Amino acid sequence: MAATSDYDDTSSSLQSQSQNNPELSGYDPNFVPEAVKTFVVHLYRHIREKNVYEIHQMYEGSFQKLSERMFKESPWPSVDAVAPHVDHDHVFCLLYREMWFRHLYARLSPTPKQRIDSWDNYCSLFQVVLHGVVNMQLPNQWLWDMVDEFVYQFQSFCQYRAKMKSKTEAEIALLRQFDQAWNVYGVLNFLQALVEKSTIIQILEQEKEGLEQFTATDGYDYNGGSNVLKVLGYFSMVGLLRVHCLLGDYHTGLKCLIPIDISQPGGVYTSVIGSHITTIYHYGFANLMLRRYVEAIREFSKILIYIFKVKQYHQKSPQYEQILKKNEQMYALLAICLSLCPQGKLVADDVNTQLREKYGEKMSRMQRYDDEAYALYDELFSYACPKFITPSSPIYEEPLVNYNQDAYRLQLKLFLYEVKQQQLLSGVRSFLKLYSTISIGKLATYMEVDEPTVRSILLTYKHKTHAVDSDGKIISNADVDFYIIEDMIHVVESKSTKRYGDFFMRHIVKLEEMINDMDRVKLD
Repeated sequence: MAATSDYDDTSSSLQSQSQNNPELSGYDPNFVPEAVKTFVVHLYRHIREKNVYEIHQMYEGSFQKLSERMFKESPWPSVDAVAPHVDHDHVFCLLYREMWFRHLYARLSPTPKQRIDSWDNYCSLFQVVLHGVVNMQLPNQWLWDMVDEFVYQFQSFCQYRAKMKSKTEAEIALLRQFDQAWNVYGVLNFLQALVEKSTIIQILEQEKEGLEQFTATDGYDYNGGSNVLKVLGYFSMVGLLRVHCLLGDYHTGLKCLIPIDISQPGGVYTSVIGSHITTIYHYGFANLMLRRYVEAIREFSKILIYIFKVKQYHQKSPQYEQILKKNEQMYALLAICLSLCPQGKLVADDVNTQLREKYGEKMSRMQRYDDEAYALYDELFSYACPKFITPSSPIYEEPLVNYNQDAYRLQLKLFLYEVKQQQLLSGVRSFLKLYSTISIGKLATYMEVDEPTVRSILLTYKHKTHAVDSDGKIISNADVDFYIIEDMIHVVESKSTKRYGDFFMRHIVKLEEMINDMDRVKLD
């Protein structure tokens, strides 16, 4: 896999872009404002000194402020222009260029050549991390953003490539020439290589035995070493989950995440809110598509209560809009899960209140399983699902067509087929909730079908309310289960376990709020 080692492409592609884009007509990629010069010099020094706190402040604060003030509608200066101010340091230039492309994707529309150049830069950067000696400490936020942006740009390139009808001959020639750029195998290989080279799976295993302190230190190395490879390997497991979800391979995606125990609080993936939300969003969605509704409901509820509590602290964060969007999407997915698997006892009270406000009416209509219900399932799924991709290259010899929606339509079709299969289950479930025992003949009479059909429906109910978990064990999603002895159905309704701790904690908080309100009242 060829990786670009020089940086001439940035200047040339920008010059051509500025000619085509009036917004960039006054942009000079070789001009470095004094503020930018100061920024790169200080950032370079802090990276060399492994001053993670200052790096984080500059990365999260200064870079965003300068982008907003000076580069709102234009890219940052080219890497060629800033290289003399940082001793032409190869690794720093790769890091700068990674930020440069990320800013370009966020603020402007990248040209086809820039998409390919960004791929080359990621290849060079990851090759250095995998095969070089990287003696740096970088903030988890930056390392997460690298993996997150890598997957996002892969997804964006696949969507771009799949829209073939509007492509010019020059664009098609470019796609043919660089046919390995953003290749799905290349993307998966890099992520998997980062996992394996970092030995992060073994590190997490050793941590359980008390031999490592990876989670306790949030992945940082306080003994003078580097955290870059280990943390990139850790976040790459989340990246693999996301890529496999985009491809519709949910089993493999969840398998990639097994080393990270999300049932335990305080994992390194929770140290960055974007990582936390992305992990649970894709984990929950994969479980939803595999009919593991209980697991999806449980994790969606936990992350939504977390966002409810902390989102106010991220209002100035560049990720704030994305946090709000994913929050709304997960409420829609939770509404789907609870409509297919009524397990409201698993949902926190505050989340349940919000859910009822947003989707209460729709959820009651979704459980009727008529045409309107299917339309609602379609609407919520389309809004909340990932942007599925078709990773294969187009067949240039055939008439060019747009196929960017094919993967989405396939996943929607599979999902709605599952919803349709649930139609019979709503009726039998209603009857099972009314009885502790009922004969198959009596149930057949009530449902207005013959006994063989009832037996078939009951078997379907058993199948659809059970799923296989990551360990290969059969788990139940049913709030109402049954067994049959001599044509008699015995109903077993799961009892909701009372969570006394949650009950008392909620009321203690309410009492403290009331006391504070009373203290603020000034007595005459």
